Amino acid sequence: ETVSALGDGDVHRFNYPDEDSPCLLIKTGQACPGGVGPDADIVAYSALCSHQGCPLSYDVEGRVLQCHCHFSIFDPELNGQMICGQATASQPRILLAYDAETDSIAAVGVEGLIYGRQANLL
Repeated sequence: ETVSALGDGDVHRFNYPDEDSPCLLIKTGQACPGGVGPDADIVAYSALCSHQGCPLSYDVEGRVLQCHCHFSIFDPELNGQMICGQATASQPRILLAYDAETDSIAAVGVEGLIYGRQANLL
């Protein structure tokens, strides 16, 4: 799928930097820090909550990442900043690179420590 095929609020799951690391790619529909693509509105985060590793989901209406285990909420439009809940750290951000020629995005790094790891091995 190409970047231009993504609609506002679309979420795609992928694994990075390895198969044990689920991630969420989100087209927020609004330019944001670290956003890539023609509109700088595509971001990605680890799908494991920084609090205790529970799975996160994206609430399209609220435009937030939610953990349903302990009710932490993160803002994907502000670098995964923790808004409320039990988490004490922002959500680890997956660094993305956009290739305008192929209209594609690739994960190229991680900012922050993925839950349960001593290091992000890339």
